[in-house]
Amino acid sequence: MMRLARRAQSEAVMRAGSVTLAFVGDVMLGRGVNEALRETLPDTPWGTVLPHLRRSDGAIANLECALTTHARPWSRTPKVFHFRADPRATGVLRAANVRCVSLANNHSLDFEEEGLLDTIRHLEAAGIAHAGAGRSEQEARSPALFEAAGLSIAVIGLTDNEPAFAAGPDHPGTHYAEIRAGSSALARVEAAALEARSRGAGLVVLSLHWGPNMVTEPPARFRAFARAALGCGVDVVHGHSAHLFQAVERRENGLILYDTGDFLDDYAVDPLLRNDWSFLFLLELRAGAPFRLRMLPVRLRFARVDLAEAQEFDAIRARMKALCRPFATPLRETSEGLLLLLATEALAPTTDGPLL
Repeated sequence: MMRLARRAQSEAVMRAGSVTLAFVGDVMLGRGVNEALRETLPDTPWGTVLPHLRRSDGAIANLECALTTHARPWSRTPKVFHFRADPRATGVLRAANVRCVSLANNHSLDFEEEGLLDTIRHLEAAGIAHAGAGRSEQEARSPALFEAAGLSIAVIGLTDNEPAFAAGPDHPGTHYAEIRAGSSALARVEAAALEARSRGAGLVVLSLHWGPNMVTEPPARFRAFARAALGCGVDVVHGHSAHLFQAVERRENGLILYDTGDFLDDYAVDPLLRNDWSFLFLLELRAGAPFRLRMLPVRLRFARVDLAEAQEFDAIRARMKALCRPFATPLRETSEGLLLLLATEALAPTTDGPLL
């Protein structure tokens, strides 16, 4: 059934030329970032990464806060951190060419259902698509679609964090499920992918906020789930939650970004794990199919992200290479970071650097 759905999209996909999508991890615009935004322009937090975001045909991010003025925090279950940003922070997202955000995470209801509903309303007013949370369970599970350079992109959001935030048939919340191979979550992913294809999607992204913080490698059950999701009609798995970047994996039928790390926040930095190191992941598509992945090392500072330089550039790149070795991911070093060739016709030798 899924092969038939993909074939039905072939004509629409072939009409699309070269498309570049930017993938980033957690974007937290609350707390200290929110304070800093009151004294800066909307494009300032994106630092030297901004030109790359704007040259892409659209960015996809995990929005790690509510956009609301609602002041009452979630208190029905124990929770340490509550993040919210002024609704004008949508201007910060628009400045970075963010076209879609996942709301399937453990902060979307930090200021209760009212905060989530405010977030949805402000994103929609700003023309930013959202996935993984909604006014009802059905809306939370449905894919969000947006167009990038003539290609229709679908994003499915899913999280295994904060079960109390889960949406119900008649109340707002997130798309929550246990994430493991063989769980009902895979059937939901396949159903959402089928819906996306029926609505004209040429590329399907599964954005997963999964697992605990400060973990450097995906557990076996996450690896199995991500690979199974690719067999359920997903083209790209976009992981986040660990606050650390993890390996990327090239599969015959898709791409897995196990964790895209942090990207913009005010978080304390672990001096060993370095949650202030990450990447801008630039996925280039040809005729609607993943062609190559460019990975640009970035360095986070308080309420700002910049391209990494000098020794940090080398260290971030070396860490990703080490993380990818168990997955036999064939990375090439380039002057801007790392390159992963995805399409068969792209695997010929290039001048970008040695195959590692």
